[in-house]
Amino acid sequence: MALDWELGRTFDSASGEVRWERFGDPAAEPVVLPHGTPFSSYVWRAVARALAARHQVYVWDMPGYGASAKFDGQDVSLAAQGRVFTELLAHWGLAEPRVVAHDFGGAVALRAHLLHGARYQRLALVDPVALAPWGSPFFRLVGAHAEVFEQLPPDLHRALVREYVGSASSPGLHPATLDRRVAPWLGADGQPAFYRQTAQADQRFTDELQPRYGALALPVLVCWGEDDTWIPVAKAHELASRIPAAELHLLPGAGHLVQEDAPAELTAALLHFLA
Repeated sequence: MALDWELGRTFDSASGEVRWERFGDPAAEPVVLPHGTPFSSYVWRAVARALAARHQVYVWDMPGYGASAKFDGQDVSLAAQGRVFTELLAHWGLAEPRVVAHDFGGAVALRAHLLHGARYQRLALVDPVALAPWGSPFFRLVGAHAEVFEQLPPDLHRALVREYVGSASSPGLHPATLDRRVAPWLGADGQPAFYRQTAQADQRFTDELQPRYGALALPVLVCWGEDDTWIPVAKAHELASRIPAAELHLLPGAGHLVQEDAPAELTAALLHFLA
């Protein structure tokens, strides 16, 4: 189950310390894997290790997520994450990597490319946050009242986060995997960080990108779980239609967490696209 997922390297970003790691042959072609919300690089553990057989693979926990820094007043917005990703690419010395981005990470990768000049050889978007409207009624409720939810008793908060994170998988997550996903959002730092990132998830940061999708001039793969209840599969067709020559690949039986629900099928599609 690969629960031994540790990020041993650090980078001091404008939004706090970032934990990151690299797998595979340093001489191989680089692939970078941005994660989504409310997740961390742990979401990529199986896919990252599989891709590392052919590629040099980079993963990191965004500021405010996973093992990276979490603190009061931290800017963890899409705007901030797009800038941090651009900083990381420069820190890693990656001029034109392949990028595979999930959920919120899709918007981060798109912002870095379209607004900050980051260049990619290829871009795969896996159930990305990219088109309005996004955010479930629960997500919007929490975002509008984050200061109230922050005060929930720890046990109620834990139950809420477990239920929310678990709903991203169509067949359901193994209990140990769910525990690992929920753990960063618990405790004195984790609980306020969970509501902080939700409160800062403003749709205006993707609204400014939407008119630019037609200008994407690189190979793009759009992967989507057909059973995604967080972002319906209709958005996959809409996004692919907005991007010139985008390839669309749907994964039956998979929900929003395609990496958990259909890891072999996703990895096969990515290996074909990245080759």
